[in-house]
Amino acid sequence: MKRGKKYQEAVKKIDRTKLYTLQEAAELVKSCAYAKFTETVELSVTLTLKKSQSVRDTVVLPNQFMAQKRVLVFAKGDKAEEAKAAGAAYVGDTDLIEKIRGGWMDFDVAVATPDMMKDVGRLGPILGRRGLMPNPKTHTVTNDIKEALAELNKGRVEFRSDKTGVVHLAVGKVNMDAAAIAENAQVAIDEIVRKKPSDAKGDFVVSIALSSTMGPGVHVNAKDASASAAV
Repeated sequence: MKRGKKYQEAVKKIDRTKLYTLQEAAELVKSCAYAKFTETVELSVTLTLKKSQSVRDTVVLPNQFMAQKRVLVFAKGDKAEEAKAAGAAYVGDTDLIEKIRGGWMDFDVAVATPDMMKDVGRLGPILGRRGLMPNPKTHTVTNDIKEALAELNKGRVEFRSDKTGVVHLAVGKVNMDAAAIAENAQVAIDEIVRKKPSDAKGDFVVSIALSSTMGPGVHVNAKDASASAAV
């Protein structure tokens, strides 16, 4: 794939023989950003996983950078009132289920109380393929609606390994301080390492890189970055 002149100029700033600290990588990613829009900074962590293994959870990043999410809550009675009081954008039960079945999708994340999941499960083909199905693993099926909404508003995000064993996760914007980006990345790495499957063999974290939406990847010293949460 042929890259443009701006990309080629950005690549020249990176020493491909070096493994950088997260702070250094964040500074380089910022200096390599060249798009006319505010690029997102993405963390990529390559893991040693068998085909039967996966890593999936959520993490609250300390430095917020995304717009507040429109949270939909499937709940009834007191839990519905709790959701409204906690600031949910949409609250309902069968009415919202029918609305979504009709094609409405004007929300960013869905939360449900456990008693609603039998009905919400009917939305599997719709919500599942968009990654919006409430799930206990991502703390979006819960009776503690207030806490779930508080964490989502703080910036709780989901991460999961793909078929090749790589976790991709947005950890900032290029207009943020490099230290804030690095801190978000470190918190995410620590949480990913904590989710290491008990039967995973060898070095769990193979490689780590930071990049902006349009810019080149900057390789991080994976051993140092993952040491603080080593199991």
